[in-house]
Amino acid sequence: MLATRGGNEVADSVREMIDGMLQAFMNRDLEGVLAYFADEAVIFDPHYPAPKMKGKAAIRQGLAWALGNMERPGFTVRHFWGSEASGVIETETNHVFKGGMRARFDQVFVFETRDGRITRLQAYGPYSPGGIAGLLARLTRWSWKLTGKVQVSG
Repeated sequence: MLATRGGNEVADSVREMIDGMLQAFMNRDLEGVLAYFADEAVIFDPHYPAPKMKGKAAIRQGLAWALGNMERPGFTVRHFWGSEASGVIETETNHVFKGGMRARFDQVFVFETRDGRITRLQAYGPYSPGGIAGLLARLTRWSWKLTGKVQVSG
């Protein structure tokens, strides 16, 4: 198991499914990962060339791309909240890509399940918004750093 579990048998079985899927990904086992997804499943992950992958063929293409670029995928589950059909996991992501480049960041996955398979998985990372909202946040952060008004990390 990737982390501790609670006492709810139904939520525990969902937890085992999510842990199994993450472990298959870390083992670079494409078919193993795909076995956890329903045929009509949807994955949304902004780290992929096509962020929205709908159906097993699209998911296979996206995951094959990701695993083909990684030497060592890594997830450590920090928190898990789940029920019989849906939940959220917070992870410390630590991937090593071909050539040795590392990607370390926190990530949250929201998931839905039905009949023992994942039907939706959506990833959220700790990124600033794009567009004008992101520009305003960066300018304000820069201004705060210059004036010493607020201690801002990062």
